Amino acid sequence: MAALTRIVSRSVVLRQTNIDTDQIIPARFLSTTERAGLGKNAFNDWRWQADGSPNPEFAFNQPENAGRSILLAGRNFGCGSSREHAPWALTDLGLRAIVSSEIADIFRGNSLKNGLLPIVLDEADVQELMQHPDDELTVDVAARELRTSSGKAYAFPLDGFSQTCLLEGVDQLGWLLGRVPEIEAYEAARAA
Repeated sequence: MAALTRIVSRSVVLRQTNIDTDQIIPARFLSTTERAGLGKNAFNDWRWQADGSPNPEFAFNQPENAGRSILLAGRNFGCGSSREHAPWALTDLGLRAIVSSEIADIFRGNSLKNGLLPIVLDEADVQELMQHPDDELTVDVAARELRTSSGKAYAFPLDGFSQTCLLEGVDQLGWLLGRVPEIEAYEAARAA
């Protein structure tokens, strides 16, 4: 997992509320434990028409949104069943941060463990940001702050352990493995 210190990007807007994990990555694509390649199935039922062609109305199919790594989403993003495939699909799609006024707890936890930053802001702030998707946004993980190109700053909550893992580019196991010498020294001291 790559370290996540700063994101600079314009945003993709999905105004829909209650976007659940089955809409993010439909259950029929959960037969793999590989992360790579899941992005092509992210929002599958919205992105593709019945004949397999791209839905030109869907935000991720619009050329101006190509390469954007911040998603501005409606309230209650990531609700539904727990599946790590959802953040895997979103990161494989190129996203590094989701901004919403409400992000489901289980999705939030899965995202943080997989290098996708869930940012919760007040509903009025999210709606304001959605009005300007072409403005460049900067997310500073160390400062726990999202800034607009005009200089407006929005602080967001992020617990210290998750922040450390994102900044170091590790998950929980990676963090523990990075402390093996300290753990071994502690165990040796206790055994004596």
